[in-house]
Amino acid sequence: MLISNVRPWGNEAVDLEITDGLIGSVSPHNPRLPVAGGIEGRGRLALPAFSDVHVHLDSTRIGLPFREHTGAPGVWGMMLNDRHHWRKAEVPLPERVAETLQRMIAHGTTRVRSYAQIDVDCKLEKFEAVLAAKEKFGDRADVQIMAFPQAGLLREPGTVHYLEESLKLGATVMGGIDPCQLDRDPVRHLDIVFGLAEKYQVDVDIHLHEPGHLAHFSTELIMERTRALGMEGRVTLSHAYELGNVSEAATARVIEQMGALDISWATVAPATSGKQFNLAAMTEAGIRVGLGEDGQRDYWSPYGDCDLLSRTWQLAFTHGLRQDELIEHAAAIATWGGAGIMDRSLGRLRSTSDRPGLAVGDRADLVLLAGETVTSAVMDRGADRTVIHDGRVVADQLEML
Repeated sequence: MLISNVRPWGNEAVDLEITDGLIGSVSPHNPRLPVAGGIEGRGRLALPAFSDVHVHLDSTRIGLPFREHTGAPGVWGMMLNDRHHWRKAEVPLPERVAETLQRMIAHGTTRVRSYAQIDVDCKLEKFEAVLAAKEKFGDRADVQIMAFPQAGLLREPGTVHYLEESLKLGATVMGGIDPCQLDRDPVRHLDIVFGLAEKYQVDVDIHLHEPGHLAHFSTELIMERTRALGMEGRVTLSHAYELGNVSEAATARVIEQMGALDISWATVAPATSGKQFNLAAMTEAGIRVGLGEDGQRDYWSPYGDCDLLSRTWQLAFTHGLRQDELIEHAAAIATWGGAGIMDRSLGRLRSTSDRPGLAVGDRADLVLLAGETVTSAVMDRGADRTVIHDGRVVADQLEML
């Protein structure tokens, strides 16, 4: 397949030849070249497809009427709010999950790491809904499922059993959450998380909302286990914003250690009251940074629209980015950065000017966007998009094909 007249990362127009799902050649655009059976790029931007590495498909209310927000403060209170309401939704959960994933793909996201809440209330019901959506759209997106103890590992007996069952059934990431603050036993919590990850040879992703020094303490325990078990490159910290709020020296130290252990960081670009991590410093330290939408208009919050380009705008905005290079770097995080978390064979972003993913030999997972520049595309977030997965067009103009 030929993709004619596109501008990789906003550079000069080229023609991309796709062979066996890979970029086979990149050549200057030839307007006389026939494009029968191919794609007319029309001078649009070409970027790697988006990678959402932190989304809760299992609690989505996308497509349903807005409802009053009834959540109580804190992780436990919000979790209970979800528990009390998710079964009463207007549409069954499997349909909601499939609809949300479909919308994400249509907007340009072809790599997804989704949480699946597992506890003694829902057992494997939410996991099975995410697994069904993954299988339904398996030819249009790569989906990883995380076994996630949203209610903690230790507070409700029986939780660990269901988590292990999900790993047997195909979950590829083992989750943890606030080892000190929620379960109040960080050693036992992390022993279970890393023990199951080692047993089933899956990655680890720890939700970390804990404040300041407590977040640093939990992170030190996570790093100890990463090093001791040889799990470099297989661990992600999600949220973990308070790691930047103790002191500059402490932040610099944890960034250096994360880079050395190839511990990645997934952000949802919140408006925090503290100091934001410096994205450039994290990239320079070799940390894989990825972006996600978190909840999708669910029982936790009304935010989320299935569009990671919108969340890219939010990442740039909340970090106060104005220079084109830094806004483009936010787009690189939303695309290639997350891809490198899901597939560690992909190289890390090397600097704020690194624009990978569109070279000969790269997988043909692309999104074509209207825009004068990458920065303008992030600001405008237009609907003129074509989504390509494994060398095949899977969506166009925000509609699944």
